[in-house]
Amino acid sequence: MNNDVAASAPGPAIIAVQPADGGRSRIPALDVLRGFALCGIAFVNIEGVGHFPGALPSLDNPGGWLQLLVQQRFFPIFSLLFGMGFSLFLASAAQRTAHPRVILLRRLALLLPLGFLHQQLHPGEALLFYAVFGLLVLLPSSWLPRWVVALGAAVLLPTTVLLAGGGWALIPALFLLGSALVRYGVVDRLGTSTRGPAVLLTCFAAAAVPALVWQGGDLADSNFSTSSAVAGLALAGTYVTAVLILLRTPLRQTLQMVFVPLGRMALTNYVAATPVMVLAGSALDWTHDGSWTQVLLVAAAILVVQWVLSTLWLRRFRQGPLERLWRWATWAGARPLQPRH
Repeated sequence: MNNDVAASAPGPAIIAVQPADGGRSRIPALDVLRGFALCGIAFVNIEGVGHFPGALPSLDNPGGWLQLLVQQRFFPIFSLLFGMGFSLFLASAAQRTAHPRVILLRRLALLLPLGFLHQQLHPGEALLFYAVFGLLVLLPSSWLPRWVVALGAAVLLPTTVLLAGGGWALIPALFLLGSALVRYGVVDRLGTSTRGPAVLLTCFAAAAVPALVWQGGDLADSNFSTSSAVAGLALAGTYVTAVLILLRTPLRQTLQMVFVPLGRMALTNYVAATPVMVLAGSALDWTHDGSWTQVLLVAAAILVVQWVLSTLWLRRFRQGPLERLWRWATWAGARPLQPRH
């Protein structure tokens, strides 16, 4: 999605702001959620990317709390948002070209080399999986009725949790769920009331408590397990609905100020953080001599610097560097939709 944010505009928490180029309006709440998820991902990734061995996860060390509250809690949000962005982009492209799926195919294909290159520094990173599953699952699903897409998500999500214990196997189901939410108009109604998010928050929180207790009973061996996947999805839902509710309060402007710059440049920030984490781990010799305090402070410092740079960049440009390049390559040579006579 490509849009501008009026963080200080009055009105509801979710305001669709029409971009200058006439494209689809942007929904600031999605940028807030994307920036929020980016922060969680940074604290997840830095341990592995920086080669910090840590200790066996337990509630006596930060690694245990990260595994309980952060690990597998934020990548589902990213995956859901990617599925939403897919359908929003397709709808926008259909207004500009007679062959929107060709544009979408190119957009997904461009992620393949970027994801492959990023994998060299960060094995297991998300972009390559997003490109592959986008091409294999999301693109074909765009020809299906929305009820089939919703049913596929409803069947695939619990099946994946039970059989695969979460991880990247959850991506196709979350992609379909995000796409279905757009196609049923749920995303366009975000922020119109707090009743729906409040009900969902209650349900997700009620599910998260026993799930966290379940996972905490065997925390050291619960990295990719059924208990971790269930707790992760329940807690991800809790986080998302809590943020949506907070966006209906006076905290809206603060949340948008903090998270929107990071969210609008999520691709650039996600990729750029990896070499910084690698260099930090090497320079500070985390493999042999490091502390959780040091690791967490570095992750926080990276996010602060990225927020400053993103804020400054977006004062002059509507998109981040990688976002601009991705958009240019996606639309290069595309024929505009001819008006009907």
